[in-house]
Amino acid sequence: MIYGGFEIQSFEAGRGLWHARIQRADLEPVVIDGLSFPTLEVGFAWSDPEAAIADAIAHIDRFKPRFATAF
Repeated sequence: MIYGGFEIQSFEAGRGLWHARIQRADLEPVVIDGLSFPTLEVGFAWSDPEAAIADAIAHIDRFKPRFATAF
């Protein structure tokens, strides 16, 4: 799914443990404090993929004010 210029992918990291991976939709790295990240894995181990995606969306919403010039 694409949200706010990012592609979000949920994946099962263990049996019934879901995480989310965030990547910029334009495939450019995310730069945080001068460090370049091609993808970010965020959040906790959620019980379903929808919860992992919702957590990733919350992270993206927090990124935008801090890194507004990067998007």
